[in-house]
Amino acid sequence: MMTDFLMMAGLVVIAAFFWQLRQMAEICRQFAEREVKRQRVQLLSVAMNSARPCLGAGLGWKANFQFEFSTDGINQYKGHILMIGKRIQKIEWPIFPEPEWEQAPTSRGKVSGGCGGGCRSGGCH
Repeated sequence: MMTDFLMMAGLVVIAAFFWQLRQMAEICRQFAEREVKRQRVQLLSVAMNSARPCLGAGLGWKANFQFEFSTDGINQYKGHILMIGKRIQKIEWPIFPEPEWEQAPTSRGKVSGGCGGGCRSGGCH
């Protein structure tokens, strides 16, 4: 009777950890989609590189995800996203060429000798 309970409890814990990893993968994918849209590049894929248990803020996972993106549809670049629990800790982008000029973000501010009108009394930020 006790072994049945322990087996069921173990299965519940394994299922909970698996569910948390799936939630982390979905959060990471959504984050990567937003970031590549902001950088004006094309997201190709998101995959988990590694995951290990972590005792940060409770029992959870520390996971490293890799995302692949392209600036021109031909070349491929790889970046990394580090997550602890359900929080993004760090994103690492490789050096990559800017997208084509027509697709590049437009500038905001004035072209002048100052800092484009964005200065505060404490200096440029």
